[in-house]
Amino acid sequence: MTELVRVRTSSSNGNLEDIEIDASESTPLRQRKAPKSGFSGSLRRWAYIFDGNGNYYTKDWDLTEGRGKEFCWYHVELPKENQKLSLSAQYLIDVLCPPLKLQDILSLVSNGSFCGYVDGALVFRVNSPGPASSAYTCRLAARITENSVITVSLGRVPRLGFSQMGQSLLSEIPLVETPRCGNGEIKEGGVVIKEHVLEFLLTMNHSEEADNPVPSSVSNLVIHIIDTFVDHLQDIVTKLEVELDSVELELDRGGFALKKQMQDDRRFPKMHLNLQRLLQVIAHGEQVFPRIKEKCSSKQWFAQEDIVSLEELIGRLRRLKENVGFIANRVTAIQAGLDSWQSEQINKKLYYLSFLSIVFLPLSVITGVFGMNVGGVPWTNQRNHPDIQDGFRNVMFLCAVMLVLVLLCFCFGSLYTRIHAWWTRKTLKRSWSLNRKSFIKRTPRDGNEEREGYLRI
Repeated sequence: MTELVRVRTSSSNGNLEDIEIDASESTPLRQRKAPKSGFSGSLRRWAYIFDGNGNYYTKDWDLTEGRGKEFCWYHVELPKENQKLSLSAQYLIDVLCPPLKLQDILSLVSNGSFCGYVDGALVFRVNSPGPASSAYTCRLAARITENSVITVSLGRVPRLGFSQMGQSLLSEIPLVETPRCGNGEIKEGGVVIKEHVLEFLLTMNHSEEADNPVPSSVSNLVIHIIDTFVDHLQDIVTKLEVELDSVELELDRGGFALKKQMQDDRRFPKMHLNLQRLLQVIAHGEQVFPRIKEKCSSKQWFAQEDIVSLEELIGRLRRLKENVGFIANRVTAIQAGLDSWQSEQINKKLYYLSFLSIVFLPLSVITGVFGMNVGGVPWTNQRNHPDIQDGFRNVMFLCAVMLVLVLLCFCFGSLYTRIHAWWTRKTLKRSWSLNRKSFIKRTPRDGNEEREGYLRI
């Protein structure tokens, strides 16, 4: 007879719950291990099982592998917040250990690019070391076996999962909700969609999750994961292009205040830094994805048509890198234009300052001349003293000599260049005249004598 004992405990949310335990067990209640407190509630995750015939079902998070044609997919989304890398590892340890080991966790969450075998499973990662809260920091890691795939991403990757929606939103003709008709009324013949949602959909280069083809093998699933990751990078580049176009339009319409604000906010240097982070992620993908193709081409469970699809994705990634390079050149050109505009503003201010200097320069010269502590200054009584009447003349003579010396110092380079060029031309002309006299012999003026020597052509 099993004896049940009701015990009241507190749950994780603070509420009291009554549970029943078996009192006949030999292990005392004090010695029982309480469930470990972890971070599983703060992570978004899902699990699918595929039957290999184009059907999929959601399953429990038990990290088991499929059997036969079946294969499982487990995905974890790390929060997109500023946090230490060790905290991300603690998140994954909480949800993936066991059966994964610590070396599996470290290979998934570490920064940089990697592709290799860990405990018999193919592990690859494309993790950029930028701040996790940045929209241009992308991370994706995967652990692939013959019957299971475990993936980890930083934040949400659009179109990565699957959804069983009966009808897609894009199949309807949407009615854009404007501020004038934002009462939330749904009219017949369409679906009311908010304006910012429509702008988000316009920047996407893919459809919804409900339109994703269900993979029939592990290789199809791997291609789907890499394809959605490349789409995600394409979305980021598209949003950046839209933002850059709007900024260029603002610069064309804006005036002094707008340009000054952009210079003070360092908007374009920040944009250039984001582009460099994005280029780093793309460069990691260029290193990792060809290695995945090389390692998977010898596997029986990786289909040949998926190898071709992977080559196309690598080509897309290279074209995306060229596009990001073009955007970086545009940002550099705009920043150069702002720098030249700022230089023009500084030159205008210096021009006004120079104009004021020109106005007050004669006054300072006059006050300097008549403020000399020497004799002989004109229009003063100092000229009546014969002993000191030559002092002003001597000082002005010394000033003139010093001025000539200073001008010679400034003009010495140009004078030397002119004199050297004149002397070179004179030397060449003299040598040319000597050569003509030595090689050209004049013919006799008498027509009866025979012509000898060289004739001028």
